[in-house]
Amino acid sequence: MSETAVKAPGAPAPSGDANRWKALVFIALAQLMVVLDATIVNIALPSAQTDLGISDGNRQWVVTAYALAFGGLLLFGGRIADLWGRKRAFVIGLTGFAAASALGGAATSGAMMFGARALQGVFGAMLAPAALSLLAVMFTDAKERAKAFGIYGAIAGGGGAVGFILGGVLTEYLDWRWTFFVNIPFAVVAALGAYFVIREPEGGRNRNALDIPGVLLSTLGLVSLVYGFTRAESDGWGDATTVGLFVASAVLLIAFVVTEMRVKAPLLPLRVVLDRNRGGIYLSLGIAIIAMFGTFLFLTYYLQVIKGFSPIKTGFAFLPMIAGMMIGSTQIGTRLMTRVPARALMGPGFLVAAAGMLVMTQIEIGSSYASTILPAMVLLGLGMGTAFMPAMSLATYGVEPRDAGVASAMVNTSQQVGGAIGTALLNTIAASATTSYIKDHIATATSKSRQQLVQMEGAVHGYASAIWVAVGMLVLAAVVVVALVNAGKPEATAVSSGDGVEDEVAVPVVAH
Repeated sequence: MSETAVKAPGAPAPSGDANRWKALVFIALAQLMVVLDATIVNIALPSAQTDLGISDGNRQWVVTAYALAFGGLLLFGGRIADLWGRKRAFVIGLTGFAAASALGGAATSGAMMFGARALQGVFGAMLAPAALSLLAVMFTDAKERAKAFGIYGAIAGGGGAVGFILGGVLTEYLDWRWTFFVNIPFAVVAALGAYFVIREPEGGRNRNALDIPGVLLSTLGLVSLVYGFTRAESDGWGDATTVGLFVASAVLLIAFVVTEMRVKAPLLPLRVVLDRNRGGIYLSLGIAIIAMFGTFLFLTYYLQVIKGFSPIKTGFAFLPMIAGMMIGSTQIGTRLMTRVPARALMGPGFLVAAAGMLVMTQIEIGSSYASTILPAMVLLGLGMGTAFMPAMSLATYGVEPRDAGVASAMVNTSQQVGGAIGTALLNTIAASATTSYIKDHIATATSKSRQQLVQMEGAVHGYASAIWVAVGMLVLAAVVVVALVNAGKPEATAVSSGDGVEDEVAVPVVAH
């Protein structure tokens, strides 16, 4: 048994880096920027499409170009952070993201916009793993780690909803270009703060040569997977190109795993994902994100199209969910993480979120926001915030310092792939249910107003049908957690050493 950072109960907590809490401010700011960008552009898309003359067929590339670059390069970005140093990768990622945002805001054509979004994805793929791995190596004390990851988890979970509010305000009162330009001050402040404040612990780099075959296979495999789900949403699951992309993705990712088993210095050491706790975290997070992304999508449509909310009002309608996430993450999760095993927070958290989704399945055209949407959002936020916080911490806990970047990248990869699957899968289910409902009821609609009502009822029926699937996804995520995640309290967590033997790694015990 190997022990690190052992401390007797009642002894003072280790001081660590004196600037670590200041560093957390800038890391959280950068994470907020990346998460905001995933949704803020969606609100501005109709205005940008009109100004730049982007066709309906090509408008998806504003979102897809970012998703492909970000999702495809995450593992590579995590490995770069381990090789170059997390602080350096963090600052470079921020600088590049700011430059790409400036390019997007100044775009004069669709092609320029698509290129800017792809560049944002490239630098985001370097930035996101570096941010999470910096937290992992800077906060080693159990109680402090709980607080730090509580803040980070709340931002990771709630930032997307904030993007709807900010996107609505900027688009309605300024111009769609400001949804890009707003990233620049975020990035500049975070980069300058990180440069002067962050002190990365020594000796944690992985200086092995880059696994080029692994980089190519993982990037192409993940790009094919994300693009396959994007194509499925627009062209259908039976489309030849869609099927071809999924087959190519499976072949490439299987080849990637075989390669990683054989090379001396793999891009993704399999010890990172084969540990049952980390593997369970990656899988359950990906499944839960499927449900969450679908909720964002359908609630936005429901509130704007069915209830007639403006973009700004829609954004503010998400605030109860953000508040729930903040409370679940920083209060419930942080306070209990050092007292109970992670699965005792994550499992119930996903089930509470599922209960919120269950309430949301009851939506109808005339449903009241206060009686249906509000309680559903509060439950969803509380549950996801409570589950996200220990998940973010445990995903990098016990991993060797040289693997911190790639372990962090796996968290982001599971979220990115989950988001792509969620958007495509749930949208397809909703569209199919809507079409079926309208087909069954339109014949009885004798007037134009009645036909319009049937179409709206069909849309809401489609949303509810997809949300039922989201309920099942969250229950499945809870089952995965209970089945796989067996880590105890942080004071004595079993982590895999990669050789099939589990070492008990004692971490700091904080006196209460």
